[in-house]
Amino acid sequence: MFEEIMPSAAYEALQNNAEAQLIDCRSMAEWNLIGTPDLSPIGKQVACLEWQSVDGQRNESFCDKISEHIDKEAAIYIICRSGARSAAACQALAAAGFTTLFNVTGGFEGNTDAQGHRATSEGWKFEGLPWRQP
Repeated sequence: MFEEIMPSAAYEALQNNAEAQLIDCRSMAEWNLIGTPDLSPIGKQVACLEWQSVDGQRNESFCDKISEHIDKEAAIYIICRSGARSAAACQALAAAGFTTLFNVTGGFEGNTDAQGHRATSEGWKFEGLPWRQP
């Protein structure tokens, strides 16, 4: 099916595997307002492809779009805000025949803390990995 992986381990794996790809499956609004992981320090780009839109509508062509650009045996790391949508995307990709899938645990910002803030205890940003805002 797929494996869970911490953001720092995903970043290291992406750095060490030329064919590995990071897919950010959040919404366009999230990419534009919150930012995205930055893989330029390791000579790569993040593939941004919505799993679902802001209104909750699932992107029915998600797996097909990935199939057009990524080999089904390649290592694929999926990230969302906290790890839930990316887990669903991993399940769909596994059902579509992709074999080496990783869900980035904690996602880009992680779950909210007691004060309702994100990126305070888990996720890509919390771990201090490169990211950028548009």
